[in-house]
Amino acid sequence: MFLRYTDPMSRNLKFSVGEYYHVYNRGVEKRATFLGNHDYQRFIFLLFLSNSKKHFKVRDIHDHVKRAKAEELGEQKHRLSLGGVLFADLVEVVDRGEQLAAIGAYCLMPNHFHFLLKEIRDGGISDFLQKVTTAYTMYFNKKNERVGSLFQNTFKAEHVGDDTYLQYLYSYIHLNPVKLIQSDWKETGIRDREGAKRYLDAYSFSSYADYCGKGRAEKAILNTEEFPDHFSASSDFNYMVDDWLDYHADEGPDTFGDREEDGDKRVLSIPQLVQGVSLN
Repeated sequence: MFLRYTDPMSRNLKFSVGEYYHVYNRGVEKRATFLGNHDYQRFIFLLFLSNSKKHFKVRDIHDHVKRAKAEELGEQKHRLSLGGVLFADLVEVVDRGEQLAAIGAYCLMPNHFHFLLKEIRDGGISDFLQKVTTAYTMYFNKKNERVGSLFQNTFKAEHVGDDTYLQYLYSYIHLNPVKLIQSDWKETGIRDREGAKRYLDAYSFSSYADYCGKGRAEKAILNTEEFPDHFSASSDFNYMVDDWLDYHADEGPDTFGDREEDGDKRVLSIPQLVQGVSLN
């Protein structure tokens, strides 16, 4: 069971309206790009705000949302998540207007990120990526008193030309955090299945919880109506995740490597879900 895919470098890839893409990038010199919860939260806020034809300044949005909620709640105190603004408040108050790209899934890792995107307007994905990474880099550099690029200059992207591969990517992207608790799981299989499931359930820096039906405000980041309905119920998604977590190394060789880390690796073994998919 092998999947072959074309050179993922976005430099030679033209995004086409109506097509799906796996987009990923990592920090320069493989450095950490998220140093704490506040950094992850900031990027998640930017995922929502940057996916718009409008241009927002975070400070202006912060003040606007706080004023709107103060008028609604008076002097009532409530727990806040980012500089005095809840993500739920952001979604409620801010009108983004037309979006640049459709987001089907995302995962933030300590030194890289993964997106599953659909091009819905010419140049939309490129504009979205430039906005979100530029805004986050400016925040990160100011916070940490550094200068220069934070992410590698050329993000990587793969065209998703097959529906089976598209479904596989939901697993690949959302299961990335497992390697934070077991770095060799892709080679050896999951040693603590229930522990891995609990970790994924608690990991809030991806869209995993939204597909599990947890009803978070962050679901507003996603444009699921632009993607095939593989998971009409959260149980469908959970079944797929369980299938992957049940994978054991003795089922076959696994060279399921991260392209953002392994460069020119061209052949991946896919446990059970993908059989003989070839992308040209």
